Amino acid sequence: MKVLIVEDEPFAQQELKRLLSATRNDITVSDCIDSIEDTISWLRTNPLPDLIFLDIQLSDGLSFEIFRQEKILCPVIFTTAFDEYAIQAFKVNSIDYLLKPVKQPDLAAALDKFDEIRDSYQSLKQPVIDIKMLEQLLNPSRKEYKSRFIARLGDQIKHIPIEEVAWFYAEDNVVFLVTKANNRYIIDYTLDQACQQLDPSRYFRINRGFVAAIQSIGKVSRYFNGRLLVELLPASPEPVYVSRAKAQEFIDWLDK
Repeated sequence: MKVLIVEDEPFAQQELKRLLSATRNDITVSDCIDSIEDTISWLRTNPLPDLIFLDIQLSDGLSFEIFRQEKILCPVIFTTAFDEYAIQAFKVNSIDYLLKPVKQPDLAAALDKFDEIRDSYQSLKQPVIDIKMLEQLLNPSRKEYKSRFIARLGDQIKHIPIEEVAWFYAEDNVVFLVTKANNRYIIDYTLDQACQQLDPSRYFRINRGFVAAIQSIGKVSRYFNGRLLVELLPASPEPVYVSRAKAQEFIDWLDK
């Protein structure tokens, strides 16, 4: 059985490969991919795998975007660190979902479920993913978002109102919050977790390493191969790029 892993965290990729090897001896991992753009490219140039393990939150957006651009005719097992997405993903007819960190008994149960329905999938000529449901997932309605973050400053604990936050970035498995006054603080969240608690009309996941507030977006320039170069305010420690796959979504967000 050939499987494709779509996951943007290297450690999670390796751990899933390890669990698959420990659970079954008939599984070959065809590839590990970490973005929407690269997944679409891979699907267009390679034979369809028997099964896809698909992380919901990828470096360049929600993986549901893949279904907008490609017909996925094989079963999908969604993986996620967030219960709300797991429940929603299950409702769009994936064969199963796994909460992170993935546990071997849950993985084994999902693979057993795949075995039970594998033959019926092979006879399908059209995707079973409910695109209308995915449209709803891509535009979730949430009434409450985080109003402040707690940050560590040596032995001190400081709260930062969300109105003061310019952008977040990840560096060596540490997530920093940067204020409009260019103060930098460590927060006890992954970038995925922080992003899920932010108002999407005000904050955008630019790429794997950066989430920025609309007020912190400076000059935006067209760049090589369809990407965008974004200048943040205050300035970021490295160039910040929006991928080609996410460029139009970013422009639409700016235009809201």
